[in-house]
Amino acid sequence: MGLQLVFSSFLAALSQMGDRRFRKVLGLGIVLTLALFVAAYAGLLTLLDVLVEGQAYVPFIGEVTWVDDLLSWSSLLFMIVLSVFLMIPVASAITSMFLEEVAQAVEDRHYPNLPPVPRLPFSDALRDTLAFLGVLIAANLLAFILYAFFSPFALFIFWGLNGFLLGREYFQLAAMRRIGRDGAKTLRKKNWFTIWVAGTLMAMPLSLPLINLVIPIFGAATFTHLFHKLNGQS
Repeated sequence: MGLQLVFSSFLAALSQMGDRRFRKVLGLGIVLTLALFVAAYAGLLTLLDVLVEGQAYVPFIGEVTWVDDLLSWSSLLFMIVLSVFLMIPVASAITSMFLEEVAQAVEDRHYPNLPPVPRLPFSDALRDTLAFLGVLIAANLLAFILYAFFSPFALFIFWGLNGFLLGREYFQLAAMRRIGRDGAKTLRKKNWFTIWVAGTLMAMPLSLPLINLVIPIFGAATFTHLFHKLNGQS
């Protein structure tokens, strides 16, 4: 039953791709994500340029001109690999910024009889986002210890851990709009396994470069649907 709710929520979110408001938020999310990665890549190239400056001279050979090019191409590959890990906190940040717009677009189309909800104060949203980012980063740093000891299962540990954390945050943010912080926490604990499954299914494509660009917004829409389905059963 839990998987059925998860997949029906995902399909409902996917069906809204043609919605103009939905595509606008999706486009903004992709642009912001790309901008963050371009900025990170530019910073990495600048750092590499500083580190290798004056070091590209080999005694008896002379100046080695291909070092900068090699480092640049290597850094590009490094950023592609790093994006697998960076997309998790990026997805968290983007969700906190755009969830209100995504959830409202979903509710206007699929749940039109719901009463309007007041917008969550920016200070509360920022506090929740920063607190969760701290937990997310700390948990993933500690997980490297598990990756070292259980390297054949590293990818599954990565998916399971981040699926749990992302599902927790996405569902909490979606539910808080309608039933408040305490109500969201109670409903989340009651349906923790279903939420974990949904979060894991979201974390898996987040580890795929390019595809992961569209996942944060689809995740926000999916968890909005999942909240309404689970709340309707309680």
